[in-house]
Amino acid sequence: MKILIEATGSLTSGYLIHSIQEGGHDAVGSDISKANHGFELCDDFILMPKTKDPELWSKTEALLLAHKIDMVIPSLDESMLGWAERAEDFAKKGIKVIVSPLKTIQTFQDKWETFKFFDSIGIDVPATSTEATYPLIKPRLGRGSTGIYIQDVEADTPPDMTGMISQELIKGTEYTVDCLFDKEGQPIYIIPRERLDVKEGKSTKGRVVYNEKIREEIIYVANKIELQGPINFQLFVTDQGEHKYIEVNPRIAGGMALGFAASENWMPLLVENFLGGKKIEPKPVNYELTMYRYYSEIFV
Repeated sequence: MKILIEATGSLTSGYLIHSIQEGGHDAVGSDISKANHGFELCDDFILMPKTKDPELWSKTEALLLAHKIDMVIPSLDESMLGWAERAEDFAKKGIKVIVSPLKTIQTFQDKWETFKFFDSIGIDVPATSTEATYPLIKPRLGRGSTGIYIQDVEADTPPDMTGMISQELIKGTEYTVDCLFDKEGQPIYIIPRERLDVKEGKSTKGRVVYNEKIREEIIYVANKIELQGPINFQLFVTDQGEHKYIEVNPRIAGGMALGFAASENWMPLLVENFLGGKKIEPKPVNYELTMYRYYSEIFV
């Protein structure tokens, strides 16, 4: 199979490329430039239009058909809504897009909608407002640590809150949970990892841990909204043992390399389940496995 992944010029794309190739499939990279390691590592490469191109999706469709793509695993926040809106049309053309339903993407890409959803189903979240009520200010739409800052609510001039939310500042241990859901929305893997070090929103050190409460909470969430493919939850566990869910990334994530290593290569599982209809039987998770990340180079 020819499997397309996005933004292969990013620093964390290497494990995705290698996972596809080790699973016996062709990794097709894509980015707006060929001047990156993804172009050198992948079996094929698509030079993509920019996300603000008015003809983005017609051009994308033509490129996928020309390169005979079988499956797309989106990873770029800016294009997730577009993939979800067009997943059914792409399927009719023989291209399977691994993405949750449109309603799910709309809910979790907007941090205000995420807060309202979690609050409505009884999942604990930090107090959140569309006004400058709380110290932590972040964009409603955004990723990583971009645009996030902490204000002094008592002393600072209230910021422009257009497209922003404010949130209670939570202290505790930060966890990311790597999840794999099958095409029926059933959880196959729920793998919490403690974020030991984070740089620019990316996990550079992490350790897989067992936490039954987290597992139960995510299964509960999955019964309230449909999830498919790789999904990434983020939360804090306070010193009092409270679980405060921060956000959900409804896509594959850079730090999932640790989730793969602690279980198995998820890439062939996606092909076998979403394209072949094969039931996935999870393997035992290697709890306490620890990841340390480093830079590597390619010379051409």
